[in-house]
Amino acid sequence: MVAPTLSRRQALQLGVNAGLALTSLGLLGGCGREAPRLRASRGDLPAAWATQLPRSWQLQWCDDPAAVEQQQANANGRAGLLQLSDGWANGLDRAAVQPFGQPALLARLTPAAAPVARLFAPEGAPALAFPWSYGPWVLLLRDRPDLARRAEEGWQLLLDPSLRGRLVLPSSPRVSIALMEADPGRLRQLRRQALAYDDRDGLSLLLAGEAEAAVLPRQRVLPLLRRDPRLRILLPASGAPLSWNLLLRPSGGPEPPGEWLAEVLEPPLLARLLAAGWVPPLPRGQLQEALRGFPDEQAHLLLPPEPVLARCPSLPPLEAAERQRLQILWDQTAA
Repeated sequence: MVAPTLSRRQALQLGVNAGLALTSLGLLGGCGREAPRLRASRGDLPAAWATQLPRSWQLQWCDDPAAVEQQQANANGRAGLLQLSDGWANGLDRAAVQPFGQPALLARLTPAAAPVARLFAPEGAPALAFPWSYGPWVLLLRDRPDLARRAEEGWQLLLDPSLRGRLVLPSSPRVSIALMEADPGRLRQLRRQALAYDDRDGLSLLLAGEAEAAVLPRQRVLPLLRRDPRLRILLPASGAPLSWNLLLRPSGGPEPPGEWLAEVLEPPLLARLLAAGWVPPLPRGQLQEALRGFPDEQAHLLLPPEPVLARCPSLPPLEAAERQRLQILWDQTAA
């Protein structure tokens, strides 16, 4: 498989797939005008929340983030809200989005969400996004209790010789580089291990038995814990890069549905989202209260200890010189 390259969207790019499938839900607005649309990629917006979208809005599903952007670029396909990860959102033309508004809603989030809401613009810049969920990348093991018992080794487990050709890595080289702390030797070893670079479909490779380990966003794997005893999820104490899920308001779009947005931060929906692996950036005390009654392992993954979470950085957009440096590093460590 051809290894990916660092593009302008390599702040946690989630992969590019060809094709587009659209399904629209909702009703047309009054006076013969089409209702505003929320455009989202499949698997990146919880169904429990999406189905509560006001009837005055339409929900439009796309196959992947690339399709979300492609449709938005179509002058006849503009949406009122876009769902994208932080990596894809950072690749948007800033002139294509407007301040999100909803200051009271954004004020409920933790300070760590503020730079993401500004799309990493300097402090004082307006919030352009609602960062409604975040989570670290985690290591998912299948039928490898021997490796799970060595969890204290952290991301070094990825270099175990037994995983040669049995490991799925993220589509984004930047994540792999961060996990190996930009060490050329370790990164070269890691790339020799890879079966595929595919975080969107890599789970299928693992569940089918073609892979034994995969580095994936937490929300994609946590719901499997109860259903599949072969699986074990590890978040090393050294932490991992964070992936954020955002809603953005394109220029000229209508006011977002504030009551619907707030539901993601409150019971009863909050508990359902947590059970599905989605964690809003709420103060720790609120999340602890919402996690009462959750199994210990699940709660620990959803809300890691503060020292571990402090070692989970967000990845802002790269300056041109840094992007080039990482591209050179990636090219030089090709397997």
